Amino acid sequence: MSTPQYQPQYQGYAPAPASAKTNTLAIVALISSFFISLLGVILGHVALGQIKRTGEGGRGLAIAALVIGYASIALSVVLLIVVLGSAAASQA
Repeated sequence: MSTPQYQPQYQGYAPAPASAKTNTLAIVALISSFFISLLGVILGHVALGQIKRTGEGGRGLAIAALVIGYASIALSVVLLIVVLGSAAASQA
């Protein structure tokens, strides 16, 4: 009768799962939304479409780019109306 050999098995932790790759266009959209709002909005929408199709990360970045871009455009329109309104009032 043979004696069973003791073979220790390593019971360590499994490696961390690889995180999802962040969509590069979402990063570019966020950065550009601070400088050229319309470009940030356009790239943000394109990035959301790519993220939905490929499953990449960066959805929050793309949404942030959209929010910042749209808010900046709205603020610019309001300021333009105020400036034009005050210029028209001073002409009268």
